Amino acid sequence: MSRTNFDQLLEAGVHFGHLKRKWNPAMAPYIFMERNGIHIIDLHKTVAKVDEAAAALKQIAKSGRKILFVATKKQAKQIVADKASNVNMPYVIERWPGGMLTNFPTIRKAIKKMSSIDKMAKDGTFDNLSKREKLQVTRQRAKLEKTLGSIADLTRLPSALFIVDVMKEHIAVREANRLGIPVFAMVDTNSNPTDIDFVIPANDDATKSIEVILEAVCNAIAEGLEERKIEKIDSAAAAENDDEEAPRKERKARPAKKERTKKEEETSNVEVAEKLEAETGDEE
Repeated sequence: MSRTNFDQLLEAGVHFGHLKRKWNPAMAPYIFMERNGIHIIDLHKTVAKVDEAAAALKQIAKSGRKILFVATKKQAKQIVADKASNVNMPYVIERWPGGMLTNFPTIRKAIKKMSSIDKMAKDGTFDNLSKREKLQVTRQRAKLEKTLGSIADLTRLPSALFIVDVMKEHIAVREANRLGIPVFAMVDTNSNPTDIDFVIPANDDATKSIEVILEAVCNAIAEGLEERKIEKIDSAAAAENDDEEAPRKERKARPAKKERTKKEEETSNVEVAEKLEAETGDEE
C-alpha cells in the first residue's frame, strides 16, 4: 500500500513546479507537462518516490540511527520542527551552521558549552557571577539554543539528511555528499537532483505540500522505531527464557551423571571381586 496517493498530493498542490524559464533540465524526467508557463510535476512518480524514500528511512530508524531534518525556509520551519520532534529526530530550522557535518567535533564542543552553562545554573556557580557576566552567559546560552538546541542529542554524525529545498540548503547537501551521507530531499523543478540520493519531486514552497510529504516519511520513521522497540522487547524476553531454561537443563543433566558414576562403581566392584577370586584360587 502506498504511503500517499495521487488525489492527496493533488489536493496539497504538490504538482505545481516553477516557471518554465526557471527550470533545471535535469528535472525533465519528473515533469509531466507545462501549463500557463508553469511546469507540472508528474505525481505518479512522486507517489513512487515517496514510497521508496519512506522504506529506506524506516530501515534507518529501525536500526537505531539518526536522520537529520533540514529546512530553514519560512514555510517549512514549523512543520519540520513538529514532525521531527514527534519521531525524536534532530533538525535544523535556523541558519545552517557551516561545517556542521564536516567539522562535527567543533559543533559538539558548542553543544557541550550549552550543557556546561546549564550545569552552572544548577550547581549555584551562576549566582557568584556579576550582573554583567550573567547577562553575557544568558545571551550566549540563548544564541546556542536557537542554532543548536534541536541537535543537542546528536552525539555522532547522522546516518541520513532529509532536506526541504536543496537550492536553499546547498551547503548541507555539499557537506553530506563529501562525507557520503545519503540525502533524501523534496526537489522542485528549478533544482538539480543529481547530488540527491532519494529524490522526491515536489513543490517545496507550499506549506500543504511540505506537510503531506513530511507526514508520509515521518509515519514510516515512526513505524521503524516501533518495530525496533518490539524487537528489543522480544529479544529481552527470549534472553530471560534462556536464563530460566539453563538451571532446568542443569538439573536434568545431574541424574545422568550419578547413573554413570553408579555404573562405574559396579564395574570396578566386579573387577575387584574377580581379582580376589583369582588370588584365592592361586593360594589353593
